[in-house]
Formats: sequence, structure tokens, C-alpha cells
Amino acid sequence: MKNVPIYEALAQAFAAEGVDTHFSLMGDGNMHWASAMKNLDGMATFSARHEHCACAMAMGYHLATGKVGVASVTCGPGFTQIMTALTVAARGRIPLVVFAGEAPINAKWYNQALDQPPLAAATGAHYVSAHSAQRMHQYVREAFYVARHERKPVVLGVPYDLQKQPLPDLGEYQPSSSVLPATEPLPPNPRQIEQLVEKLARAKCPVVLAGRGVMRAGAASEVEELAEQSGALLATTLLARGMFDHNPFSMGISGGFARDIAHEVGAQADLVVAIGTSLNYYTVDGGNMFPKAEVVQIYTEPLGLRNGMQAADLYLRADAKLAAAAALAKLRAGGGCRRASARPSLRGGSATSWPMARSFPSSPACSIPAAPSTSSTG
Repeated sequence: MKNVPIYEALAQAFAAEGVDTHFSLMGDGNMHWASAMKNLDGMATFSARHEHCACAMAMGYHLATGKVGVASVTCGPGFTQIMTALTVAARGRIPLVVFAGEAPINAKWYNQALDQPPLAAATGAHYVSAHSAQRMHQYVREAFYVARHERKPVVLGVPYDLQKQPLPDLGEYQPSSSVLPATEPLPPNPRQIEQLVEKLARAKCPVVLAGRGVMRAGAASEVEELAEQSGALLATTLLARGMFDHNPFSMGISGGFARDIAHEVGAQADLVVAIGTSLNYYTVDGGNMFPKAEVVQIYTEPLGLRNGMQAADLYLRADAKLAAAAALAKLRAGGGCRRASARPSLRGGSATSWPMARSFPSSPACSIPAAPSTSSTG
């Protein structure tokens, strides 16, 4: 690749990383790169009216597709507009790459000049200062490697004047996938699976709570079958909303956005099996969602202390799909622990349909309040 402007080579490197969609608010610091991206075959370009919105759209794109979200903003005041978006992406562990212009490095004075790396660091984002033409490929590879491997936002800052210089002959671009560790899903500890099954067998009102880790692992069916076999009700985190809306035993979202019926069930729960969720403050509603329940967390990176609270009582460090399948197999091998018919159905009050003008069947173990009547008396 010879005599190609750096901005064009950078656009091609992004495409080599599998990028086919990007979100941008154009300014002088990023206009050449954004135009080069738009001109690439198969590239979808979406323009935003605010820099924060460009990043938010890229974050939503990741949540919808699983791909790295890509956004672009100009330097200086354009960059300062995305502080909230970067903070949210860092806390939510969202892989995001932001192409940001920087002030020209050879300018005597530039009105939009700003020390951008410290601002990015304050949000929890990783900043790559791309100031060497010889290392341009390394900069892009680092940005996508960190975004994918560490699951965090990365800002790639390239000075405006450097972008227009010709790229040295660096050879073919090697994407981050060539250096990403090839790891297998982590299987659960068999002894801990036995502990989990014993707890499910003793529980009178268990709840299986699924998060984004279940979605990433493709474990929705295994988790649903585990709840069916154990007689547990189902719930999801906000970002996994809708996963079990079709299931009559789903209580919907857990946490601050939960419906009244979910809070009432949560108050009775004596065991919560949280799969693929970090159990943050909002998911457990500050500790008020499941006040009496013992909590088992199945997660690839259990934290123990989460948002100032103890996350769980028992931690299983494992892949969501493998752990749910192992627990399900153990339950089935032992004949199960509860008939599915013993669970109180939430049909009619599940998903987004509450309130409904009907009652819910109940059981002595986990009683469900009747839905209020919506019929007119006059």
C-alpha cells in the first residue's frame, strides 16, 4: 500500500477489522477519514446531530449485533462532548472504537487544541495517540484489540495534518483477530454444580436471573430449560430484556425497572441463580429486589463486591451455557427437583402486559398476587 493518504489507509484498516457500519458527526479533524469510510464498498454511514449521540448509536449497534461499535468525532470541543458516552461505555463494558481528530501537530496555534488523553482516561476509556506514520497499522490493531479483549471503549486520536500525509509502505494490514487469544469457554467446577443443584432442590421459591452473559454465550435455551426442570421462575436484567417474554413463568425485568408483581415475587424468593450478570446496583434494586434470597452467581469474572454490596453467597466462575447445561444434566440425572406444574404461572402478567384483568394460579411455596381488575363497575 503505497502513496495512499493515511486517512484512507486507516479507513481500509477499519474495514479489515470487520467494520461495516459507523456513526459520525463530521468536523475538520475527522472529515477526511469519515469521507473515506463512506466511500468504501458495503460501508453504512450514519450521521448524528450531536457527538454524544454518535457514540450512543454505536453502543446500541454493539448491543444489537455483538460487533464493535464505531463512532467518529472531531477534535477539541467535539471530543469533549462524548465524555458521558465514554463513561457509560466503560462502566457497561461495551467495546467501542472512536476515531477522533487531534489538533495539527505542526501548527503554531490551533483554536481547538486540547489535551485529549487525560479526559479519556478520566472516563475509563483507553486512548491511543497515533502520532507516527510508521505505526499507523499498530495503532488501529491496538484499538480494536483492547476494545474486544478488555471490553472497553477506545479512542484513536490522529492529528488532522498527519492524516493527509502519505502512508509508508507497511505491507498488508494484520487485524486484531490475528493476536486475540483463542480461548475456550470456561467449564464449571463439578463440585460447585452439585452445590447449586442441592440448593435448587431445597428452595421453595427459586428465581433464575439471566443477563447479557447468557446472550453472548447463546445460552437462553439452556437457562430456560434449567428453570423448567428446577421449578424456578425466570427474570432478566434490563439489557437482556425480552429474552423470556414468551415464557409464562417469566417475571420480566429485575431491578429498579421491575413491575410491582416482580417485586412481590422477589420479596418471597429464597434462592436466586444469577447467570451471566454482574449483579449491579440497579439489577438488584440496591438490595431490595431479593431481600431474603440466597444468591448464586454464575459469571466469567465474579467480583464479590459490586457497587458497594456483596454480589452473591456462592460464586461459580464459568461460561453461562456450560454451567446451565451442567446443572440441567445433574438435575435430570437425579430425577429433577420439582414438577413444572408446581410453579405459579405469570401468563398474562408477563412481559409488558401487566396489569391484566385476570388472576394468577398460585402455590403454597411461592404465592402470586391476583392482578387488579380493570373492568368498569358502572
